[in-house]
Amino acid sequence: MESWDRRAKVALLSIASNFTLIILKIFAGILSGSVSIISEAIHSGMDLIASIIAFFSVRQSAKPADKEHPYGHGKIENFSGLVEGLLIFIAAGMIITEAIKKIIEPTEIEQGTVAIVVMIVASIVNLLVSKKLYRVAKEEDSMALEADALHLKTDVYTSLGVAVGLVLIEVTGLHILDPIVAILVALLIIKEAWDLCKNAFDALMDSRLSDEEETKIKTIINSHSDKFLDFHKLKTRKSGNIKHIDFHITVDANLTAVEIHDIIGSLKKEMREELNHTRVNIHVDPYIKK
Repeated sequence: MESWDRRAKVALLSIASNFTLIILKIFAGILSGSVSIISEAIHSGMDLIASIIAFFSVRQSAKPADKEHPYGHGKIENFSGLVEGLLIFIAAGMIITEAIKKIIEPTEIEQGTVAIVVMIVASIVNLLVSKKLYRVAKEEDSMALEADALHLKTDVYTSLGVAVGLVLIEVTGLHILDPIVAILVALLIIKEAWDLCKNAFDALMDSRLSDEEETKIKTIINSHSDKFLDFHKLKTRKSGNIKHIDFHITVDANLTAVEIHDIIGSLKKEMREELNHTRVNIHVDPYIKK
């Protein structure tokens, strides 16, 4: 419950910051007539939806396992990550469409200084919030929060890019730079969406844990190799922030149930200490000398 409270609090922080920035960007976009700022407002709108999805997904994923869901509800976070990625694709398409219209029919930028200040403020706010989200996401191993942090991190770069574009327009007077910057923003967003969807889809397809994590698992198993004959059929996967580890060990058939229980207990304890949020299932195969 404490873990859920922490994740929920930072998700609410993201919702609040996105809502505030949308208002500021819409105001600056209408005031200046800049399509790149309007594109940023659209991007923040998608970020707000993503933040709301993240908030509800961490609530659902925190529910304990039940009769219908014996492995828990963790995959709701992976699903939310996939939905957030698709939302980013939609936002990018909307931005490119508006930018092309402005290339065909250019408009002058007004109140450029106000627009630049708003973009810089947006970058600073998103930088601070995204760092907070990333830290909690890593500590709690939450894909939903990591996806939300990725949204905001990209927003930092895109807002700064828009600010630079507006500065160049002020210096050069080339108003066509505004939609060009908007398109560059959209391309960066598409790259973000692709990475996010791939990671979420891999988790939904029960892809194994990373090479680094599996190496840690094998190291722990091998450190106890004097207590059993071998290990085999190692399988790993991840559901939300829960890592599932499944493998077999072959033990001497003459070992007592207490001795086998101690071996399994030691393996599970070390894996849980090394890898946070881990569930370990160990199957015992008896070895009988012929």
